[in-house]
Amino acid sequence: MENKNGSILKNSGRKQRIENIIYGVFMLFGIIAVGCVLVITIYLVMAGLPAIKEIGLVNFLFGKEWVSTDANPKFGILSFILTSVYGTAGAIFIGVPVGFLTAVYLSKIATRKVRIVVEQAINLLAAIPSVVYGLVGMILLVPSIKTIFNLSDGSSLLAAIIVLSIMILPSIIKMSITALDSVPKEYEDASLALGATPIETYFKISVPTAKSGIAAAVVLGVGRAIGEAMAVMMVSGNAPNMPELFESVRFLTTAVASEMSYSAGLQRQALFSIALVLFLFIMLINASLNFLLKRQKNV
Repeated sequence: MENKNGSILKNSGRKQRIENIIYGVFMLFGIIAVGCVLVITIYLVMAGLPAIKEIGLVNFLFGKEWVSTDANPKFGILSFILTSVYGTAGAIFIGVPVGFLTAVYLSKIATRKVRIVVEQAINLLAAIPSVVYGLVGMILLVPSIKTIFNLSDGSSLLAAIIVLSIMILPSIIKMSITALDSVPKEYEDASLALGATPIETYFKISVPTAKSGIAAAVVLGVGRAIGEAMAVMMVSGNAPNMPELFESVRFLTTAVASEMSYSAGLQRQALFSIALVLFLFIMLINASLNFLLKRQKNV
């Protein structure tokens, strides 16, 4: 009897040590992740603030002209900020409904064979490099916009919005499917037993239950849309104009990517300032969405 008790105690102690080691490993990785964010934040602040101080915060954020290589350079990024806001909003306006409804269909309505085929296509869509999206947009989308709307050049904000809306679909669909699949079957069975139709059950029971996961999918989509550079650079025209739907525009990301290779001095510092604004912009959006989610849970 004593031997059995002793072996049980040894096994429990061994399991506890293993759990402590695993806990320590996870804690270490979490600290590394937080540390990376802090290092990036500190570096961007240190690299971006000097230019903002020299140019002036108001002139930098609300200036409408960006002429970085002129004899009298101007570093106003209002057009970049508005372009990024409009482009992201347009991509979310198109991509979120399409992605959300596709996720509901695949999770709740589609047959197993259809779901497998469509999910494989979505996985392939997620694996396509950004430059390929931009290349296809240049070859097919830009000329189509030029012809349909009788424009001198199809490279425009509209082309960037369409490309971004397609690029964010895989993130939204895959995460939304995961959230909808995790809804307990008992909830849906109870709703159907009370006389609700399947569609009513999906949109009034399943979707509200999975709303936190769906919101996380939207956050990922927003991050992908704001942070994309190569594809939008290839289809937007990359001209520092105030945003109009059929005009060539430049995003915050493309402003950094297009000039960093030959920048120097104040111009280079200003590009780091743009990166800082973009970083803070993304942080603000994530914090706002998380605040809204927590508020809804409390209500």
